[in-house]
Amino acid sequence: MAHTSRTLVGRDAELTEIASALGVASSAPGGDATPVVLLAGDAGVGKTRLLTALRDHAVGQGWQVLAGHCLDFGDSALPYLPFSEVLGRLGAERPALVDEVAAAHPVLARLQPGRRVLGARGSEETGQAGDERTGLDRADLFEAVHALLDRAAQDAPLLLVVEDTHWADRSTRDLLSFLFSRPYAARVALVASYRSDDLHRRHPLRRQVAEWSRLRGVSRVALGPLPDDAVRALVAELAPDAIGERELAAIVERAEGNAFFVEELASAAAGPGDWVPADLADVLLVRLDRLDDAARQLVRTASASGRKVTHEALEAASGLDPAALDEGLRQAVEMNVLVADAGGYSFRHALLGEAVHDDLLPGERVRLHGEYAAALRDGRVRGTAAELARHARLALDLDTALQASVRAGHEATAVGGPDEAAYHFQQALELLADPQRERGDLDVSKLVVGAAEALTQSGDPERAVALLTEQLGRLPADAEPVARARLSTYLATVLCIVETDVDPLPIAAEAVALAPPGDSPLRARCLANHARVLSAACRWEEAEAVGLDALALAERLDLSELASDAITTLSGLKKTGPKEGLRSALVDAVARAEAAGAVHAELRGRFFLGRSFEDWAEMDEAEAWFRSALDRAERAGLPWAPYGFESRWQLALVDLLRGRWDSAHALASVAEPSAPPIPRALLDTVRLAVEQGRGADVGAEVRRLRRYWEREGSVAIHAAELELVAAGRAGDGDGVLAAYADAVGLLGRIWHPWFSARLRLAAVALRELAPVLPRLPAGDRPAWVEAVTRLHADGREVLDRIDPGVHWGPEGRAWARRLEAEAARARWLLDADAPGLDALVGAWREAEAAFDELGHVPELARTRIALAGVLRAGGDPASARALCDAARETAHALGAQPLLDELRALGGTPARAEAAPDQLTARETEILGLVAQGRSNGEIGKQLFISTKTVSVHVSHILGKLGAAGRTEAAAIARRRGLVD
Repeated sequence: MAHTSRTLVGRDAELTEIASALGVASSAPGGDATPVVLLAGDAGVGKTRLLTALRDHAVGQGWQVLAGHCLDFGDSALPYLPFSEVLGRLGAERPALVDEVAAAHPVLARLQPGRRVLGARGSEETGQAGDERTGLDRADLFEAVHALLDRAAQDAPLLLVVEDTHWADRSTRDLLSFLFSRPYAARVALVASYRSDDLHRRHPLRRQVAEWSRLRGVSRVALGPLPDDAVRALVAELAPDAIGERELAAIVERAEGNAFFVEELASAAAGPGDWVPADLADVLLVRLDRLDDAARQLVRTASASGRKVTHEALEAASGLDPAALDEGLRQAVEMNVLVADAGGYSFRHALLGEAVHDDLLPGERVRLHGEYAAALRDGRVRGTAAELARHARLALDLDTALQASVRAGHEATAVGGPDEAAYHFQQALELLADPQRERGDLDVSKLVVGAAEALTQSGDPERAVALLTEQLGRLPADAEPVARARLSTYLATVLCIVETDVDPLPIAAEAVALAPPGDSPLRARCLANHARVLSAACRWEEAEAVGLDALALAERLDLSELASDAITTLSGLKKTGPKEGLRSALVDAVARAEAAGAVHAELRGRFFLGRSFEDWAEMDEAEAWFRSALDRAERAGLPWAPYGFESRWQLALVDLLRGRWDSAHALASVAEPSAPPIPRALLDTVRLAVEQGRGADVGAEVRRLRRYWEREGSVAIHAAELELVAAGRAGDGDGVLAAYADAVGLLGRIWHPWFSARLRLAAVALRELAPVLPRLPAGDRPAWVEAVTRLHADGREVLDRIDPGVHWGPEGRAWARRLEAEAARARWLLDADAPGLDALVGAWREAEAAFDELGHVPELARTRIALAGVLRAGGDPASARALCDAARETAHALGAQPLLDELRALGGTPARAEAAPDQLTARETEILGLVAQGRSNGEIGKQLFISTKTVSVHVSHILGKLGAAGRTEAAAIARRRGLVD
């Protein structure tokens, strides 16, 4: 009879590598970074067996080993499950240690297994969807787990193993990121395993693994297939006498180095009956045929629970008496179908459990899941609401599934898992789509708002809008006004943060009209939201009146979070007054929100403060407030929530402007594939700006961002600027104009034609046309003069339409001056109503001063390069050289190769060794090429930013060196000698 090998076969090298990376093989203390190993391999390749050997080795070296497992609940996510398992084991084995850490970190109790089961004390403390309560602060939870590991490791080095992270929920992945990146006072090492073949392109763990790999101390170990000799050795270990050479050769061929396949094929070959069937699923199920009827049914019952099942759950669902249950389990364990571990049983491999479950008949599957659901519902088995929801749904007990899904959503919210909460609430709403479904006392409008809030907090406000709109449409004409008011008020606030043609003002006003009169929490919420919508529409006086009503009502009802939200809105209304008054009010609002635990109001206040300082180019303060909002959002588990994500994006833009390109790139590169598409697109514009600024061709990626232009205008603005640069580098003037026209056309439709950023786009378009204009044939120039005039007029129109009451800060002033300088240079290059040299230099000096005031490092360098070209053409090489030196220093610091190339073309690099008397210099060769194109001295001077007189001198030298009597003969000689194309 074949069996599971107790000997590690063919993995000695990998075991040594992992033990060395973790420091398990050494008694010396580790380095600064926490040692982490990411163990990857296909399903069945032997990851668990290798980790078992690592555990035994570590224990032999005096280490403690703790293990947690991520389980596949289908789509029923349960945040932090492996850490609940670890905490449960520590609580059972070392309760005093857990109590000691929990005394300092009370939030740790939230992860105790006993607190997460239905009916347990504390499991009800999860809040209600749509009310004023919030989940725990994830930062506290993360610190608590870190402290627990650190404390446990004080007694002996600690190895933490988390298996099957391809099934990990997002909250678990975030906690792992925290633990991987934080140092420990004691010796702690960590291992996370995952199925590499499960990581498809859009799998959330794929990008996460890449990010983890960049952390100090993290090593990746890929477990490949076993070589043929190792497969033979494994078969010999499993069934030393039962398999002949013919069967052995077939196993080696078909197993393809997968240890699990080897074990299954060897077991099937060693058992009674025919040789292994062709399909692997049949091979997986052959082992069940060797069990008696009771054991086989027990295994089939276990498969409905998932990979793991507790003894009490199996007893309840199987219906067997204790003696028969024990006998069946003993047989299943002896035949290596199930493995006994602390508290229950698991399938020896997940694929086996899946195969057994898939083999259940439809009616059998429904019955078994119904047994589990019943046992969970009546308290015979301890489990979570997420488990109950899954079993009830698969058992077609949809009423129970509905109630359990709602509770699972509340639990996910309580532990800072908005993605999981959104899933569970939406599952409940799908069940409610049946008009015959019994709703009991469930308030559907609260459930909808809970789902919409979770979607918005997880960074998908567009789906929240769609959900709210759909549910409003489903309300019957005689629906309670309260329900319509609740849905409408939240819809109005979400509409303010997405691109839409729907006006949120009448929706917010209708919600107030429908809200219950008198002192009610819903009325206070509707008033507060209406004030926010009025503020977003710049209707300051109305917003103030409504906001004060909301604040008064919230304070009468002791709704501290809602009061903080209203105060934040009212504080933001001071935009039209002195900036000091606005900031002081916002600082007070942030403090009050923080004290009240009003996370979303706090994030708004911190973001508004950051924008206030940014608008006045006070970048140190802006950076501090944006970073504080970002940190707060991450601690609360809301990295994609409104104002939390925007703070990340604005911080990246500040870093981009200040020339901190590495920091900007890092901030913009953290989005995982499962991140919401619009935030990811916004971050991509920053990341691509850095890469393009350093010389990369990002055109293909930038074009893919066009799908998001209409959904988020800010993506259009920043992506269009990247397209303008790409077209300019390619010398494609028509492409520059087309990208500009596409952007302003779309934004003019979804916003209004004269949006403020149009001025910047016009200036950038003129900037990118500058290298193209001197090369134009004379006959094409009138059309381009018209294009330049139109771009200049567009920017001027934006300036003329600025509301006198709106602050136009240093950034706006800098781009306004740049617009004038670029337009003057374009007219000069086209020789069309060209300004005088003094006027041209003056325009560029003003632009230089404005960008210097703004602190825009890369744009200041570009401005100085352009000004240097003008000065060189005007016969002031000394001033031009000083500007080039300053720009070159910036370009080197940024790693901006395109700027260095511009400086080189301008002649701003140290002179090379003198050429031989009869040999053309690099500059003369360049001028000769333009002479061969028929350019006049004036045209050549403008293109190369040198004076006409200088061009004339170079031409004279060229004619002399070539022995040519004139320009035409020189061009002919040049072509004959291959000096020009």
